[in-house]
Amino acid sequence: MKKRSERYERPVPPQGSTDADGGDPAPSSLDETWASLPPGIGPTPAEQPDPYPYPQQPDPRRQDARGQDPRHQDPHPQDPRGQAPRGQVPYERDPYERDSYEGYQRPEPYRLPEYPERQGPYQERYGEGYAEQPPYPGRYPERAPYPGPPGVPGRRTGPESAPVAPAGVEWPEAPPAGTSAPETGPGPGPVPGPAGDRDGGAGPDRTATTVPTLGAPRHSGPKPPLYAPHPGRLPSVRDDLDAAVLPDIVVDGATYPGLTVRAASVRGDSHRYESGPRQDSLCVARLGGPGEENGLLLLAVADGVGSAARSHVGSQDVCRRIALFLDPYADEVIAALRAGDRPALGALVNSAVGSAAEGLTQRVTQRGGRPAEHATTLRGLLVPLDPELRERAWFTVGDGGAALLRDGVWDTDVFGEEQAGSGVIDTGTAALPGSRLARSGIHGPAAPGDVFVLSTDGLSTPLAGDAGMRDFLAAAWGQGEVPGPVDFLWQFQYRVKSYDDDRTAVCLWEDPAGRRDTV
Repeated sequence: MKKRSERYERPVPPQGSTDADGGDPAPSSLDETWASLPPGIGPTPAEQPDPYPYPQQPDPRRQDARGQDPRHQDPHPQDPRGQAPRGQVPYERDPYERDSYEGYQRPEPYRLPEYPERQGPYQERYGEGYAEQPPYPGRYPERAPYPGPPGVPGRRTGPESAPVAPAGVEWPEAPPAGTSAPETGPGPGPVPGPAGDRDGGAGPDRTATTVPTLGAPRHSGPKPPLYAPHPGRLPSVRDDLDAAVLPDIVVDGATYPGLTVRAASVRGDSHRYESGPRQDSLCVARLGGPGEENGLLLLAVADGVGSAARSHVGSQDVCRRIALFLDPYADEVIAALRAGDRPALGALVNSAVGSAAEGLTQRVTQRGGRPAEHATTLRGLLVPLDPELRERAWFTVGDGGAALLRDGVWDTDVFGEEQAGSGVIDTGTAALPGSRLARSGIHGPAAPGDVFVLSTDGLSTPLAGDAGMRDFLAAAWGQGEVPGPVDFLWQFQYRVKSYDDDRTAVCLWEDPAGRRDTV
């Protein structure tokens, strides 16, 4: 089958072939064939076939008012006299039009003007013609090169690195190799400090200053415990994100007129060794409205049960929920303390504990967890900011301790737990969120100089059983001066063998002046 284009083309004999009569060679194209015919024979230019191979039928939609298709009209119509219509110019050949590019000469390229060359040392680097000119001639005077520091006596320097002394200055010559430098005077002076550099005088002698360090915490007995007294292995993020982001050590505090608070929580040695999280939590929060007469301090510690896998989450959640519940009832707590109303205070505390337990249970259940895995104990102390109100409210759920240091003597059973037979409490039942009732009471009046310590069993157990710890902390905290946060943390980490649990405590110092001083 022939191609579509071949069906609309006339066969052209190949060049050099002859016709059937054996005449002249056949023309190579149709134009030559038509040109070879006699005049009057063959199609006229107007009758030549349309170069477009496909025939076009008249389209009624494309006809004008006269019924003609504009596609078949002459683009340059002429009148019968052979002149172009008005407004049209017949095609004229451009006199500058060339048939080919023969004889075309390319114009010469543009050349930059030549500048006179100047001699200078930069020509070898930047090429010929580079002009060396100073940026600001005569503006800046020439300076002599910096000679450099003098040579150190006893050090050999080569001829290339030997500095040149400025005019009028003589430097001592270095002794020959193998000999020691003579002592001509004292060594280098003190390095000026920031204040000396700013004021123009000599600052402190940094070379002779010894930075004091506290070192490792003190311990009972002739030898320290086997565990190192610093943070150890960390929990893995892949195992438990909540445990991995918990800090190893927490230090907190607050200061109000007549009251000073120091708090710390440290991960136990066993948890550091086993890459476990710190299960204890603390809370130092201000409750109530503005003003000291309406203010209330919440001091709380929570000890996550060791057998509960998520107790580190439960201890933090309970502290937050207790503060959130008691804040709107700060005025009621203060009124109950003023009136000594223990039943009203106990009702408020039980409501707060029950609300915290219910909130923790709902949160864990909604996330598909078990509330028993978040078991934690709780101990709290509510301290009014009013200097005239000396009573404090306390509440407990589970084990822990509360001690009072007064006049250098420790009372390690402030809440009377030993008399009540609750020295050792089963944390499986007396722990949130399983237990929703708290023991509460009123402590006071507080005496000037008292130190109240609220702690987890990581501190309360060795404090009650080791005399060395009691003597050390009594000397550190019972002298009337409140230690700073760093000193308090170092003193708080007093070590006793076989006690490797998490340790958390919140200490409250009563001003010896009777809470009349201001911050």
